[in-house]
Amino acid sequence: MTDFAFIISKMLWFPARPGHFALLIGAIGLGLIWRGRRFGRWLVLACLAFFFLLIATPISQFILLPLEDRFPRPAEVPARVDGIVVLGGAVDQNITDARGIPAINGAAERMTETVALARRFPNARIVFTGGQGSFVYGGLTEADVARQLFESLGLSGARVIYEAEARNTHQNAVLSLEVAQPKPGEVWLLVTSASHMPRAMGVFRKAGWPGIIAWPVNYRTGHSLAAMYDAPFPERLGQFEWGFREWLGLVSYRLMGRTDALLPAP
Repeated sequence: MTDFAFIISKMLWFPARPGHFALLIGAIGLGLIWRGRRFGRWLVLACLAFFFLLIATPISQFILLPLEDRFPRPAEVPARVDGIVVLGGAVDQNITDARGIPAINGAAERMTETVALARRFPNARIVFTGGQGSFVYGGLTEADVARQLFESLGLSGARVIYEAEARNTHQNAVLSLEVAQPKPGEVWLLVTSASHMPRAMGVFRKAGWPGIIAWPVNYRTGHSLAAMYDAPFPERLGQFEWGFREWLGLVSYRLMGRTDALLPAP
């Protein structure tokens, strides 16, 4: 059932992705205009309006801000940290497989912050969770790439655990709980992108993770005009699509019973 849901989500996301959907609507509109249907002009206008909004307004920031502000970092760093869970999504196994060196993407702070935390808390266990997150892939999992990257940065040994089966956030929570087996009273940090943190925390709580503390990274928004308007168009489109996907994921996970709240709170 879980694999089926993964396949369906990937299939539906391709046409539902805002940039793809806008272009699809625009293409249909052009086709209608070519066939003499005046209604096609409205579809083309809707397509152009979407991209104009991304260029002229900070709508890409507005869709992300409520997510990134939901779980701030603790005001004080915990005196003791027993473990750190880092979610996949920051590495590219296909490029790594093709080029032979670890490749990371725009969520790279998940990896770099984990190394920094591991050095800050030398007795903490590290759990990386990430398997195959795409349809087309080679022989490597995200966990394989994470192992290469962490070991190249000096993070190795029995304290580091790699979970290589998870394909979504729900499986991240369930499978990492199985391999880590945290004890009551232990303090664990959850490292993932700030915009992904509400869904991740909701799922980890539902899975029964005790004492999990949000440690968000990879912020993409700010409250200044410079932060809202400085990003170029491709980055704004990426931000909007990421935010749209997270809101869609929150609704879907709530409907599937994977979280106890539509928008989990601290």
